[in-house]
Amino acid sequence: MSARENILARIAKARGQAATADIEDVIRRHPRGPIPPLEKNLAQRFGEQATRLASDVAGAATMTEVPGLVARYLSERGLPLQAVCWPGLAALDWRAAGIAAQARAARGDDMVGITGAFAGIAETGTLMLLSGPQTPATASLLPETHIAVVEKARIVATMEDAWDRLRNEHGILPRAVNFVSGPSRTADVEQTVTLGAHGPYRVLIIVVGEGFLSK
Repeated sequence: MSARENILARIAKARGQAATADIEDVIRRHPRGPIPPLEKNLAQRFGEQATRLASDVAGAATMTEVPGLVARYLSERGLPLQAVCWPGLAALDWRAAGIAAQARAARGDDMVGITGAFAGIAETGTLMLLSGPQTPATASLLPETHIAVVEKARIVATMEDAWDRLRNEHGILPRAVNFVSGPSRTADVEQTVTLGAHGPYRVLIIVVGEGFLSK
């Protein structure tokens, strides 16, 4: 018996056998609670909310513009022009932009990690990232600077929409789903917010798609 089946069996025993069927039905239906209305321009809302979370936000009309935007961002902050990236981004012309990019998982000494994103959530300005061989989670978690590239078409209204999209496109969930809401932060010490305590100090989100203007 799996851990999940064991938990459901214990619940059923406590509430009666009908409870198991009820629970399974709820899991299959994924019912939603109340959801606030959002304006139609989801990309603009996403950018505004991400900025409120202390992320930097930039726009690119096409993927070919991404290396140049990354190089400018790193240079303006005096950061090294070298990075690790997801394999799916390795084909971009990083060399022409002056960036030494390696397609691999990040190590503890890597300073910049460049990733894609499965979805952007407009309601909160949050990125949804899936783990896997081609999308190593370490690239967004270990480096001090995380640069995420998200297509404008993959920005959805709510987290519920993001989960629906994941189920529809992948069916089986990956081992890990990570949500990035700006730089890592904590207020454990004297209630003072400190960035970069458990992850990146800074986050740059590049939204790729016509018509997106960052502020």
